Amino acid sequence: MRPEGEVGALLERVREARTERRVTRKGDVAVDLDDAYGVQAALGEGRELKGYKLGLLSPAKQQQMGVDAPIHGRVYPEMLLESPVSLGQFVQPRFEPELAAVLKDDVPPGATPGAALLAVGGVFLAIDLLDSIWEGYDFRITDVVADNASGGGFLLGEKLADLPVEGELRLYLDGELLAEGPLDVLGDPGEKLAWLAEEVGGLKAGQVVFLGSPVAAQAVRPGTLELHGPNGSVLIAKLEG
Repeated sequence: MRPEGEVGALLERVREARTERRVTRKGDVAVDLDDAYGVQAALGEGRELKGYKLGLLSPAKQQQMGVDAPIHGRVYPEMLLESPVSLGQFVQPRFEPELAAVLKDDVPPGATPGAALLAVGGVFLAIDLLDSIWEGYDFRITDVVADNASGGGFLLGEKLADLPVEGELRLYLDGELLAEGPLDVLGDPGEKLAWLAEEVGGLKAGQVVFLGSPVAAQAVRPGTLELHGPNGSVLIAKLEG
């Protein structure tokens, strides 16, 4: 562990930026990844945990950030949003199309990928509204982890589907295609859930896990958002300034 002073400085920096809804430049506070997750946990003390989000799923992104595994953030009740969404509540929002798994059973640490997959009750289309305090999304791996993996808010579709879900996600804003990508690049969701359960000490029935995006994050502007997924599934939401 790094000296408590450095961890405390990062904690206060993230807390103040979040409270004041402002960006901040990455500094020279040096903590390790365990310390960064400790800051993330400290920022969630006293809040109900509704689930988790996964990030940096691709080997290319992991290499870019100097890690060899995904990262995760925590999801709290106030982060589960409904249309219309006010963009004014965010610091510097971006968004990604995703799938979200809802668990019907616990996933204990040490669970196999097959067992983790059996614990999934179904999946929804989802939008991850990213929101980083770090100016221009310029951060180190410890910065983004401490800032809850840029967790801002989430939208969930209404139609529950069973795994496996195959095909593509297509993201539109006011009819303009912003991004599309195949779901198979996300890998085996069972492996991701088993890894996450090991990292966080187990997952609980009823929790939702956002499984990452097959495309890069997109700039946000007000308008009508549409996410089209497999089997005719659609998520529609209004984004307001």
